[in-house]
Amino acid sequence: MSDIRARIRGSITALVTPFRDGKVDERAFQDFVDWQVKQGTHGLVPCGTTGESPTLSHDEHHRVVELAIEAAAGRVPVIAGAGSNSTAEAISLARHAKDAGADAVLVVTPYYNKPTQDGLVAHYEAISTAVDVPIIVYNIPGRCVVDITPATMARIARLPTVIGVKEATGDVSRYAKHRELIGPDFIQLSGDDGLALAAIATGAVGCISVGSNIVPRAYADLQEAALAGDFATALKIQDRLAPLNEALFTEPNPCPVKWGAARLGLMQPDLRLPLLPVGPATEARMDEALRRAGALN
Repeated sequence: MSDIRARIRGSITALVTPFRDGKVDERAFQDFVDWQVKQGTHGLVPCGTTGESPTLSHDEHHRVVELAIEAAAGRVPVIAGAGSNSTAEAISLARHAKDAGADAVLVVTPYYNKPTQDGLVAHYEAISTAVDVPIIVYNIPGRCVVDITPATMARIARLPTVIGVKEATGDVSRYAKHRELIGPDFIQLSGDDGLALAAIATGAVGCISVGSNIVPRAYADLQEAALAGDFATALKIQDRLAPLNEALFTEPNPCPVKWGAARLGLMQPDLRLPLLPVGPATEARMDEALRRAGALN
């Protein structure tokens, strides 16, 4: 797994899923993936929360992963979403991702059923034992309620196929703590665009990004500058992207970013219930943020 460890870094887009007439728009999705790669995105995550995975059927989930892998064509790593609050379902999704050719899987903590810390370890251990595919743990207590403590993360990191974490707690001190408990080779990725630069400074090697769906080159440039130690350049880019990072979460993700993708002509703005189109205030805020980011100039 040493090769994939070296390749997972930089700006990794949590891909939106285009819909048209209630179905996955396969052509728009593959065109979008190709555009992402050509714009400099360093990796792709299909079927995450930003991809509206909770409302995809199993067949749609499988198909979106397959389409992403086919369109990426080995140019960048594909980290397939494979999370569930059912361990058996997570194993099934991870198994499909491996068979389809994904480079790794992103496995979110079980939501709603609120496992204990021991339950979290058991969940990831079962997936690791069942499927020989690199696992990125996804810790986002704001959506899942449960939080993987640093001590528990250290236990999970000892599993042979667990190679890293997408950390979306909003606590940048986690990166230093993980380095202390696990070591510097454990891949740490920010799950918050607004904290991506701070995360690099404290031990992360990239960000699984929402904003890079619509301004991929700028987010890639920020990551490349920061990882090269050029924080002055990275800070200038962050200043330009800061209004967009805020606007993207004025309403539930991925509603604003889906509107932004449609505004740029990349896909239809269609969402699946219970998500609704953004209101006029968010549209105006997103429009101004896109102009500030240079996407409409």
